[in-house]
Amino acid sequence: CFFVSVLSLILLHLSIAFVFVNFVVCQLCALISAFWFRLFLHPSKTSPFIRHVVATLLGLYFALFCFGWYALHFLVQSGLTYGIMILTGVEHMHKYCLLVALTYLSLCQITRVYVFDYAMYSADFTGPMMVITQKITSLAFEIHDGMARKEEHLTAGQKILAIRRMPSLLEYFSYNCNFMGILAGPTCSYNDYIAFIEGDPRRHRDQEADRKSTCKLRQSEPSPNMEVVRKVATSFFCLLVFLSVCKVFPVERNIDDNFIANTPFYAQVVYLYLSMVTTRPKYYFVWTLADAINNAAGFGFNGYDSDGSPLSLIDLFLVPVLCYERCPYHPTAATFILSAMWHGAYPGYYLTFLTGIVITLAARAVRHNVRPYFLQSPTHKVVYDVITWAATQIAICYTVVPFVLLSVGPSLKFYRSWYFSLHIGCVLLAVALPVKPRHLRLKEQQKSSLQESSQHHLEGTVSNCSQKEKTT
Repeated sequence: CFFVSVLSLILLHLSIAFVFVNFVVCQLCALISAFWFRLFLHPSKTSPFIRHVVATLLGLYFALFCFGWYALHFLVQSGLTYGIMILTGVEHMHKYCLLVALTYLSLCQITRVYVFDYAMYSADFTGPMMVITQKITSLAFEIHDGMARKEEHLTAGQKILAIRRMPSLLEYFSYNCNFMGILAGPTCSYNDYIAFIEGDPRRHRDQEADRKSTCKLRQSEPSPNMEVVRKVATSFFCLLVFLSVCKVFPVERNIDDNFIANTPFYAQVVYLYLSMVTTRPKYYFVWTLADAINNAAGFGFNGYDSDGSPLSLIDLFLVPVLCYERCPYHPTAATFILSAMWHGAYPGYYLTFLTGIVITLAARAVRHNVRPYFLQSPTHKVVYDVITWAATQIAICYTVVPFVLLSVGPSLKFYRSWYFSLHIGCVLLAVALPVKPRHLRLKEQQKSSLQESSQHHLEGTVSNCSQKEKTT
């Protein structure tokens, strides 16, 4: 039995390492393919149809190579939600797409964790499904904005991202499963992706640009080679740092009984910070390499600024939090709970995001009630900024420990070793320093803006009447 257990453990680690190697190999192949895609399938040489087909087929091939037949889940999830979009209409399809995509993702995550292997926390097929779920949801809401809502009800950002026509099946699968982002993202808007495929990156972002400037833009795209080299070098440096430093500061030491009993509290705080910081480079490795792949394909260029410097799509990683923007009541709690569901089935995720609700409410209360007193002088503001920065770093580390430990027992053991101090302190701050709910603040802002516009209108009317009287 002992021999079988050891062999199983070795095979588990080998399988995890094999999956990670597959992932890195696929990303490097995607990087090479991206250069080829930009040079030989440039929009000036190839039709959008060919670019869509090639991007989709390459993405599915890499997914099959990396995850085997589990990659079929990507097609099933995308196919189900596309059918919902076509059959249900634009009025309510965004809600159904969110529900179906998130439910399908959750079922896959629960099955992987509790049926197959709880301990296998590595590159797995549900990682790409998380990105696809983001794309499905954002696309559905952007279609709803463009085809079901009135223009005056949209924010400036929503007007840019709104989609005015239903995507074709090929466009939909190309957006979700293209080789540049199928394994690790980043998530981008549908309009940005279609503009990239068609070779007009600023079409929907700069409505005042004429067609001459657009033609000039197409002919003068800067080479992304140096930027790609920089990002690839950065990504592998992050991987090297993670592999060499992470073992020096294991997160599990924060809950070691000897460490807790024999280490002063200030040293525990320093070690907590170091152990959590050293877990980040692996994420930076994945995200930076994925960003380099998109740039190598020519995705990310957004024209030039007034000085002639190239611009990039600054929202390539920053997807608007749809839940927070559109949830009228308790958007902070709703956003954190939705984020926990999106990340997976490990209990540590829920402990992290539930703690994040309390931390965020306390931080908001301090900012609204305490910060104005420190804006009287530059010195006081610097003091406030330094203190709040340090407090934020500690709070983040404290919050995300369960995200790394994953299980309930170790996570609660860590919080008990800190006597739940940040939980208690943040609850007290949130209660003692109340902040008006978001929907009330929005109503007040709308009311004040209406009063200002009415006042300006009244002043303009009075001025016109006075001018007429003088003229008369």
